[in-house]
Amino acid sequence: MGQKVNPIANRLGIIRGWDSNWYGGSNYGDTLLEDNKIRKYLKERLAKASISRIVIERTLKLVTITICTSRPGTIIGKGGEEVDKLKKELENLTGKDVQLNIFEVKRPELDAELVASNIARQVEGKIAYRRAVKMAVASTMRAGAEGIKVLVSGRLNGAEMARNEMFKEGRTPLHTLRADIDYALVPALTKVGLIGIKVWICRGEVYGKRDLAPNFANNNERRSGGERRRGGFRKQKNNNR
Repeated sequence: MGQKVNPIANRLGIIRGWDSNWYGGSNYGDTLLEDNKIRKYLKERLAKASISRIVIERTLKLVTITICTSRPGTIIGKGGEEVDKLKKELENLTGKDVQLNIFEVKRPELDAELVASNIARQVEGKIAYRRAVKMAVASTMRAGAEGIKVLVSGRLNGAEMARNEMFKEGRTPLHTLRADIDYALVPALTKVGLIGIKVWICRGEVYGKRDLAPNFANNNERRSGGERRRGGFRKQKNNNR
């Protein structure tokens, strides 16, 4: 099943928390559509801000939106003007009080969404896809990942027939539920059509019980290899010594 199911969905409730935290009740469908509308709007509005993840929490009257980004300065703007403007836009969109939080992703090389977006933007800019993927793989492994896998699909190099090409380094155990696998699918719009880029990144293994609530003040998910052991990770033993 590890090859067929989204790796993030497969680990929900085990080592990974939900991106939407609320109780829907009888308005579940409307709330779900509103979440989708918020995410779509923010991704279009902040297309250049390198957004990794949007977490939405709801109480009875307040909607708390946390934007995880590697470029917080782009969203905040000079003196916080852009944040205030964005907050008003979201309040008009939802018709509710909105609290907006910006969380900086310290290690963008270990975030699958940011790595896939980076490759997609390079492919759209007519850089050779092999070069873009190999550079991304090398920087991710340097950042302390245990493994990375990249699948590029479509009319590669403008070929008449679409094909797949996969690049692997290290280990990405999709069947191991304690393995912290981050996954993303990002399309690149080129002159010959869409090219799909899938990225899997293994950031170590989680031992013990992890707090699944979205607590960004003490978030250990995106820290480097040396700091992982404090956040419930263990380094993999090397048996080849």
